[in-house]
Formats: sequence, structure tokens, C-alpha cells
Amino acid sequence: MNTFLPLGGADEIGANCYYINFNGNGILLDCGMHPRKTGLESLPALELIKDLPVDHVLISHAHQDHLSSLPFLVKRHPYIHITTTPQTRAISELTLHNSVSILRKEVGEDENFEMYSHDEVDLLIKTIDYKAYEDEFELLGYSHSDKSKVKCTFYDAGHILGSASILLDNNGKKIFYTGDINLTNQTLLPASRITEIKVDTLILETTYGATNSKLLNSWEDESLHLAKEINKILNKGGSILIPVFALGKMQEMLGTIWQSMTKGKLPVVDIYTGGIGKKINRVYDYNRQVVNRIDPEFELSNIPVKDINDVDDVNEFFKHPCIVLASSGMMIKGTASFNLARNWINRKNSAIFTVGYMDPQTPGYIIANAKRGDKIQLTEYSEPREIKCEIKNFRFSAHAKREDLISIVKKLKPAKVILVHGDPEAIDWMGAQLIKDFKNIKVLAAKTGKYIDV
Repeated sequence: MNTFLPLGGADEIGANCYYINFNGNGILLDCGMHPRKTGLESLPALELIKDLPVDHVLISHAHQDHLSSLPFLVKRHPYIHITTTPQTRAISELTLHNSVSILRKEVGEDENFEMYSHDEVDLLIKTIDYKAYEDEFELLGYSHSDKSKVKCTFYDAGHILGSASILLDNNGKKIFYTGDINLTNQTLLPASRITEIKVDTLILETTYGATNSKLLNSWEDESLHLAKEINKILNKGGSILIPVFALGKMQEMLGTIWQSMTKGKLPVVDIYTGGIGKKINRVYDYNRQVVNRIDPEFELSNIPVKDINDVDDVNEFFKHPCIVLASSGMMIKGTASFNLARNWINRKNSAIFTVGYMDPQTPGYIIANAKRGDKIQLTEYSEPREIKCEIKNFRFSAHAKREDLISIVKKLKPAKVILVHGDPEAIDWMGAQLIKDFKNIKVLAAKTGKYIDV
């Protein structure tokens, strides 16, 4: 019997980690960290598998909530075999090293939280095996039983560079894990191309399950809307702060803004970026000919940008109109976007434009849901501050719309759907709609620590 056990990311977005036991072959799908929690609370419930076989971990992509607990997993299970795509492996080296310094700041002197070092990250990266999209490979359990043998295939998920949906086949029993999946074109990456195959179980992300798709423009239409609003601010002599995730959103928004400039839809003004995002840009460029790209000739490194970290005085950003792309995307306390936003809200001619999902518990959510004249408190202990700048929200989604998620169910025709990676409202909407549309499919909402037969 095959069983599925969520260790994190079941009924929320964060610390995604799912365990499947295929007749004694223990396979983990992702091993992430919760982006707004710290210490032990940020990790998946790895103690749930301490006495179970743990043979393999497959990483769908290199976002923090799918990858960053990997060093903690390896400490507990040093013989685990790690596999991902070549692009995710390359990005993981950058993001895991970056996490070392971030975690040290967050955790401080917490003796219960065993940190990992740069040397350990170097060793871990060397052990990661990688497989190209649509190249089938085998995952053998340490028991070497034929019953436990699993065939695995990665499919391009269209979410970020290297992102994969994962097909697992154990003796003809097929499980498909969407990971974070996107079925519409962005500026750099085209939509996912899922193969049409009958599966037994579909593990389906639900990020935008509760979002009315009428509120989500196409990437092209939203780009035109963004350019129009940027022009309004630049014409007043103001500057725009755009919080972005260093991986994925940074590259897509940089490409989007630069293309608007080259097409004459925006004036050419200074663009600031910085940090790890610049290094990830190079990985995007290096792989542009070997993965699906809308324009394989387009290189991010050819875009003239200035480095945020070269600016010592924040007033420099307001001497001349400019656009600043700063991480983190949710303006988490202590990040570049958070520190800049505290100053930006005082600038009446300038603006903060959000471009993606905001966790309700983050400073980014507070700012995104405020308007000029409101008083907000960015952290529990900070003083209320009046918003003097413009606040506007845009939807540049790298996740599938809810109708697209339903189309995946239609294409794969599973007997069972397990809903993950969404807030309760998103999971409830998707569950109710799938039950209504597919009378013969069993629909289940994953819960951390609760087994499901698959």
C-alpha cells in the first residue's frame, strides 16, 4: 500500500514537504521553510518520519518554501538521495548559501535551532543529482525490492526557471505532483506544457483557488496597466519601489519593465536591483537556450541596472525619478524592500507598487491594503505611520488560475485529488468546485500529520 503524509504546506503556503511511502521506498516531495516563521516553527514536521524509510527527496523548484529546509533534512537523514532539475540545482547553490546569513540574523542565540554552515551547503550541493525535463529515471529504495521501484519524470511547470511538476509511477500506479504550476505566459517563461496522461492521484496546488480570475489580467495586459501607472509617478518626478522575490519575480519584472522601455511605453530611467537577484539573473541567461523561453535570445545581463547596495543615502533614490526592484516580495522585516518601504511611505510624489501574492501576516500585506492618508503599523512594536505615497497593487501571477487548475484535473483524469499549498479559503473553493464538476473523483484536503492512502 502507498501512503501520503504531509509534513508542511498542507493547508497553508509555507514549509512545503510531502512524504510518500511506495512499498517501503520513502520519497519526499520538496522540503521548504515557512517564509514568515523563524526557528523550529519554520521547518516541516520532520519528526513525523524519524522512524520511517527516507530514501529520496525530489525538489520541485528553488523557492524558499520548497527548498530551504533541505540542509536540516540531510542532517537527520545523511544518506538521502536528492534529485532536481539542473537549473534548480544551480539556483539552489545561490539561495542556500544566502539562507545561511539570513538564518543567523533571525535565529540569533537560539540553542534549540541547529544552524548549518556554508561548508555544509557546499557538500550538500555536490550530492544533488539532476535530471532534465521529460527524461524518465528510477528511484530505488534501500530495500531494493521490485515492489518499491519508482519511475520518475520531471515536467516543466512554467513557474520559475527549473520548476518541475513530478510524475511518479510505482508498478503502474501513477501520482502527479503539480508543485507550483503556471499555465499562462510570463515575459521570460512560457506556460507549462503538461502531458496528457491518466493518473491515479493528483497532488494539486491551490494558491489562487479563492481568487476570482476576472481580477487577474493576462501578463501582457497587466504590463500595459503597470506602465501607465509608472508613467503617472515618473511624470510627477517621483520614484517607484516594487517589492519582488529575488527568484522568479525579480527576473520577470525586470524583463517586463525593460521591454516596456524599449517599446516606448516607458521612459528610460534608472532601474535599481541588487543582492542575490543579480546572480540569479545570470543563471536565467546561462540556461536561456536549454529550457523553454519566449525569447531565447533575450538576456537580462544586457539591461543597464544600478546596484541598490551602492546607495548609502536613501535620498539618492528621490533626486531623479527611478524604479527600484527590491526583495523580499512580501516586505519581510529586515529585508531591503522593508527598509526602503519605511522611507518610501513618507514621499508624497512617489509610490509603492506590489506585483504578487502577500501573506496576510506580513508587512507587505499591510502596505498593499493601505491607501494614502491611512496610518499603519508595520510591525508589532513599531509606531503607527501615515501613508503619504501612492500604493497600487498589480497581479503578475506565476501560479495557475483556478480554472487552469480545474483543467489539469480534466486532462489527467485522476481517481483522487489531494489539495495542498493554499490558504483554507482557496482549498475550500477548489474542493467544492471539483466535487461539483467531477462526480467520480474523490477530493481530499491535506492536513499536516494526517495519512492518506494513494
